[in-house]
Amino acid sequence: MDLLDTLTAKGLRGEIPTREEALAVLATTDDELLDVVAAAGRVRRQWFGRRVKLNYLVNLKSGLCPEDCSYCSQRLGSKAEILKYTWLKPDQAAEAAKAGVAGGAKRVCLVASGRGPTDRDIDRVADTISAIKDADPAVEICACLGLLSDNQAERLRAAGADAYNHNLNTSEGTYGDITTTHTYADRVDTVQKAHGAGLSACSGLIAGMGESDGDLVDVVFALRELGSDSVPVNFLIPFEGTPLAKEWNLTPQRCLRILAMVRFVCPDVEVRIAGGREVHLRSLQPLGLHIANSIFLGDYLTSEGQAGQADLDMIKDAGFEVEGAGEATLPRHRADIAAAAEGGACGTGGGCGPCGGHAAPAEQPTAEQAGGCGPCGGHTAPPVEADTAEAAGTAGAGTAAVAGANTGDGLRSDLVRVRRRGAGTELAPNA
Repeated sequence: MDLLDTLTAKGLRGEIPTREEALAVLATTDDELLDVVAAAGRVRRQWFGRRVKLNYLVNLKSGLCPEDCSYCSQRLGSKAEILKYTWLKPDQAAEAAKAGVAGGAKRVCLVASGRGPTDRDIDRVADTISAIKDADPAVEICACLGLLSDNQAERLRAAGADAYNHNLNTSEGTYGDITTTHTYADRVDTVQKAHGAGLSACSGLIAGMGESDGDLVDVVFALRELGSDSVPVNFLIPFEGTPLAKEWNLTPQRCLRILAMVRFVCPDVEVRIAGGREVHLRSLQPLGLHIANSIFLGDYLTSEGQAGQADLDMIKDAGFEVEGAGEATLPRHRADIAAAAEGGACGTGGGCGPCGGHAAPAEQPTAEQAGGCGPCGGHTAPPVEADTAEAAGTAGAGTAAVAGANTGDGLRSDLVRVRRRGAGTELAPNA
């Protein structure tokens, strides 16, 4: 296919496709799917080899959010049955992080619900970062705390954070349809604040909220322009009790096409399969590894993932390997951009595209501080179990909720099981 040949050639050179070419990827047929995966896989291997980076979420504060994001089970007025608790103590968060690192996670993502942190919250997170890095200095920390005020990104960087996550989620044109309590511009501003402070920018999207192909392409090109080092691709989990509870719009094939489009637009950037991986890719998850080079290990914020051992088995069985401590996630030319950002530059050469067009092999090591949203410290210790660290609310006894009805075109929401973390238990989340 001429399209895939063109996209592959561009990706191997680190060049970016046109918007029309990106849209054409999403319009390919199921008969062409394996060809699409193979083409995106060639680009992935050029820049990242067969390495898979593992990330681990620690939910510092769950629920009780004043924002009205339609997709979120923690939103204002949400009826979703999730664990709700206030801030974990630093030692509790460090214990939860330890479980993830033992399972092979290189990066620990510290997440807190809410519009944005207060200065006191920044102090709490700084103490938590210290507690985690005291136990394992090699662990890379990504904070995800909402909208940042002036100087907060600098304080997180000084405390030892390596990256900041704040997703754009959808296109600017449709952002007002999913959230009214803040704007798309607010999110862009926070990503720019983080990048300007020398934090690696981690920003992605949510697919499956009823958006058009054009919306998906628009947000990915926007992420490229923002200089995101890591692009998490979330697939909507339609929680009962949220406005998008009936939005079962994804098939495994659609998810793979979305991942491929992101890879072609962001050839040399960490592409992470994030929330909804198990729900929507299902048995095609291993094919996703041929496109993306990063996943979350174990559970998410308010839903359970598959067991950590199953993730590790999947990586091995698919012919991939967990990225190790001495391996830089990003290619050398992008790591140089991140290193420059640490020195105060604002990553002006960034974007998901390369700065110098180098076709350097993915295996080139760089200094750990070169960062990117690629963490440091792969391990082969026993994997984390589904119910590690009660303090983080990761109870593995979640009940199954079947949402929605059959929605046509082969979509079988009755086959999709959304497991809520801790649902149906009597666990005190801060115990």
